[in-house]
Amino acid sequence: MSREDAKAIFSELKTQVIILGGIVAFMWCLEIVDLFFLRGSLNIYGIIPRTEIGLRGILFAPFLHGDLFHLAANTLPFLTLGWLIMLRETRDFFIVSGITMLVSGLGVWLTAPSNSVHIGASGLIFGYLGFLLLRGFFERSFVSIALSLIVGFFYGGAIWGVLPSHPAISWQGHLFGFIGGAIAARLLSKPKRSYNA
Repeated sequence: MSREDAKAIFSELKTQVIILGGIVAFMWCLEIVDLFFLRGSLNIYGIIPRTEIGLRGILFAPFLHGDLFHLAANTLPFLTLGWLIMLRETRDFFIVSGITMLVSGLGVWLTAPSNSVHIGASGLIFGYLGFLLLRGFFERSFVSIALSLIVGFFYGGAIWGVLPSHPAISWQGHLFGFIGGAIAARLLSKPKRSYNA
């Protein structure tokens, strides 16, 4: 590896740390301000199913959390899975995030119970999970399959979160987040070409 290659890798890693660290720092600052100064009043900016005003939550909900425990539970998987998406190309993270936010947000808005508010980054996390698990299937390269297997080993048990379990957990966000990640995996995959003689 040349010195230029090492510098390029270091520069890319630094960019990834700044992006992920910046997003997580923003989430924590926002939650601290919301809890201690605004008394949770920002949560109304979450997704409110089948209301026109509730559509704004598609953009805002992933950055809002019910409390510090909710945010703490989402922080590590967000950082881990988000970084694994960035491994090949940093821009993939933004594409997967955008598709997942849209699909998850619209899915929650259309199917979740009326008079509820949905917040949290778990829809994004399930989108990252869906993307990483299914990229190997769509792409069929050794690296993407190996990464899918590793993610499946460590995070595969989370897949049950797409099913209804607890009334306070937005399984719709998990399910449609996973679907959004699967759509992103299909759109971003670069399948190996087969050549016939």
